[in-house]
Parts: sequence; structure tokens; C-alpha cells
Amino acid sequence: MTKGPEGAGKPRHATTAILHSGRNPRGQHGFVNPPAYRGSTVLFPTLEALEAYDTQPFRYGRHGTPTTAALEEAICDLEGGARTLLTSSGYQAVTTAILAFVKAGDHVLMVDTVYHPTRQFCDTILARLGVSTTYYDPLIGGGIAELIQPNTRVVFLESPGSLTLEMQDVGAIAKAASARGATVLMDNTWATALYFRPLAHGVDVSINACTKYIVGHADAMLGAITANERTAKAVEDARATLGACPGSEETYLGLRGLRTLAVRLERHQRSALEVAKWLAGRSEVARVLHPALPTDPGHALWTAQYDGASGLFSIILKPAPHRALAAMLDGLELFGMGYSWGGYESLIIPFNPKRFRTATPWPAEGPALRLHIGLDDVSDLITDLEAGFVRLNAAR
Repeated sequence: MTKGPEGAGKPRHATTAILHSGRNPRGQHGFVNPPAYRGSTVLFPTLEALEAYDTQPFRYGRHGTPTTAALEEAICDLEGGARTLLTSSGYQAVTTAILAFVKAGDHVLMVDTVYHPTRQFCDTILARLGVSTTYYDPLIGGGIAELIQPNTRVVFLESPGSLTLEMQDVGAIAKAASARGATVLMDNTWATALYFRPLAHGVDVSINACTKYIVGHADAMLGAITANERTAKAVEDARATLGACPGSEETYLGLRGLRTLAVRLERHQRSALEVAKWLAGRSEVARVLHPALPTDPGHALWTAQYDGASGLFSIILKPAPHRALAAMLDGLELFGMGYSWGGYESLIIPFNPKRFRTATPWPAEGPALRLHIGLDDVSDLITDLEAGFVRLNAAR
């Protein structure tokens, strides 16, 4: 549940709150949706107001408009945070959040199964700034305490892990890190705050690539950083200094997408589990990586921590030559091959994490595939995959 607007009475369920947070029909001539404010210049009525600057709620387009304020309010309500700040992409949300807490000579603990561009940022930009990074096993739990150095400023989580879906014990890691003065950041894009609220588990800053499920239609880039009371000022200052800001159209699309997040995620979850269970029974599949499946090693953690799952999971095929994999994927009619996910469309891409793992091994011998199950009818998706397996077997 989440707290409703002032004067609304008892707390509301999150699925209700996302329909009502961040909007005020009475203040916009009765229209239910906030308009898309477009602009850079904001006028001040007097010299006194101009010189006071901060007394006016909107001062310059880069710092926000009524549209961005509406989406920030709605996401913050869903996350249970003190402040949400929007960025132009999920990746910009990650980099801005990290930079808010580090300086030259500091140390970052980064989960080994993190989104690859986040790793690249650590290994390049952070390294050039004099910030060192140690990658850790996602299954470390409270053992993270042994890796925390005197100069460790940030412990970064992403759960489930990017591509390979390992579940982290968020509470145990957050408790150990906080006890030693580190700030805990988490990329929560897979579940969104609808199915997992990081701040309620001890995380300081929750990061979401709104490009994915919040926008929900594969038509906008957007990111969000939600901070608790202790860290909100640092994140706000970092975003302002770095000049991070979303476009007006993208923000509006994020607001529109948020309203239907609950019904879309429910469908994504149900369909993905059905497809995952079907794939688990295929002779061509060595393993299905989906924490909501009882057979998954992370299932107990998922059950204890999460209220639901999304439409993203992976599979490991039994060994097959590249030509067979190409025959399978090239002929798919409903699954597109493309990066990103979270929209209405179904997607599939091959991956091999061996080249960007340093703390954990990747022992799989066969090809790995990441699937995003969109809003298609499940029987049609299964038919498409079944035909793909026929092509794969024929090309061996």
C-alpha cells in the first residue's frame, strides 16, 4: 500500500495510487491528465522574485515543469521515497545516482551481474575520475561486509541480475552496507516499485529505467531516481549540476504509461511464466532462468521479497552451432530481435556474459537467449518458438 493524497483518508493500494498520484483535474480545467508543458524560459513577475529565485516553484525548463513534477510525484508515491528526480534515460539515472556519492579516492562495490553499460561506466569514467570499483558475487548476501573498505562509498545492486537473473538478498546486503556507512543504490527496473520497493528493504536510492515498463510502449527514453530522506539532497544537487533532464514529450508518455502499469505487468507476468514453463519442458533447453519458477535457485528469495515478476527472463540452450541458432532466430515472426524491453512487443536476443564477468563464472556450454514476453497471445508465441526449434534442429 501507499499513502494517498493529502486528505484522501486511509492508505491506498499501489494499483489505485498510480491512477491518482501526480494529477489534479481541478487545477487543469477538469481534464484528467496533466498537459505536456514545453519550454525552457520561465518568467518571473518582479525583480524581487527573480533575485529570490527559489521562491518560485518553476524557474527554468531544465530544472522541471509541472509535467515532470507530476510524474516525479507519482513515482515517488509508488516508491515510498522522499524525492524522485527524472532523467533522460535509465542509464543516465544510474550514472547520475552514482556520481552523487563518489569523489576521487573513493571505492564502489558493484554487483558482477549488473547491466553492462553500468560496468562500462565504472571501468572508464569512474576510473578516470579516480574512483575504484570491485565487482562482487550477487549471491554474497551479508558477506558483502567483508568487501567493504574504509573508502567504500557506494554499494550497488541490481536484482534480478541483468541477463542472467540471479536474485540478491537485498535486505542483508543493505543492512551490512549501511552499518558501515556506505550508501546503497539499486537498479530496480525488472520489477518496478509495483512489485518491489527497494527503500522498504534498506536501500537508499532506487533507480528505474522508465524506458521499460513505466513508459510501456517502446516509444520513449526516460529514467527515474528515487531517494530516501538522507540522500535526496545529494541526488538533487548531482542532477542539477550534471544538467540531467527529460524531454517534455517523454515525460508525458511516462505519465501515460504509469497509469496502466499494473494491468500490463500482470499480463506480462502471467504470459512469461506460461512461456517459461513450456520452455522448461523442451528437449532443446538446458535451463530456464526465471526467479518466479520454483526450480530457480533464486526462487526462495524472490518469494520472500517480491510481490510479482515481469515479462523478462532467459534460457540456456543445449549446445548448438551458430548456424542453427541463426536459423531459429531469423525465422521468428512474432519475436523481434532488438535491445531494450518492457514494451508491448515480444523480443529475443542471444547473449554471452563471459566477456564481462570478473567475480563470477559463466559455466553454460550452450547459447543463452533473453526473452521479453509482450502482450501477444501466449499460444501464438509458443507456436512461433516451436517453429523456431524445428528450424534449429534441422540446421544442426
